[in-house]
Amino acid sequence: MAFFFTENGVLKMDINEIKKYIPHRYPFLLVDRVMSYDANVTIHAIKNVTVNEPFFNGHFPARPVMPGVLMLEALAQAAGLLMAKSLDWPKDHGNVFFLAGVDKVRYKRVVEPGDQLDLNVNVLKMRRDLWKFDCKASVDGQVACISEIMIIRGQ
Repeated sequence: MAFFFTENGVLKMDINEIKKYIPHRYPFLLVDRVMSYDANVTIHAIKNVTVNEPFFNGHFPARPVMPGVLMLEALAQAAGLLMAKSLDWPKDHGNVFFLAGVDKVRYKRVVEPGDQLDLNVNVLKMRRDLWKFDCKASVDGQVACISEIMIIRGQ
């Protein structure tokens, strides 16, 4: 089974379990592991940023930097995972989540190969199929990106 608990009983998900709840695949699957989540409240996930990421070939060859929009996408994918788990959808549920809005975006530091991007997403509002989240991506405790993201379930 792909779910497991830490010493303090926190529920986690590995990559195989993540792939059962969101439709993204390489090279666009940007969540590697869920470290913890609390349905309807919060999720903490990680993205390991490696030099082999396809976007580094062009962004930028002399100084590889993760594009800011991909940090937002990673946060949105974590939010979609939290939505699916909160709504208690079964694995392979077939629902698709769409990015409905992004507000208050700020970038504070670059993300480079070798970094581990911590994705922290908290529910702000829930309205049936439209949810709003407070999001923060950080590396080694330093904030890389903050935003408010809205996710809607597609039809």
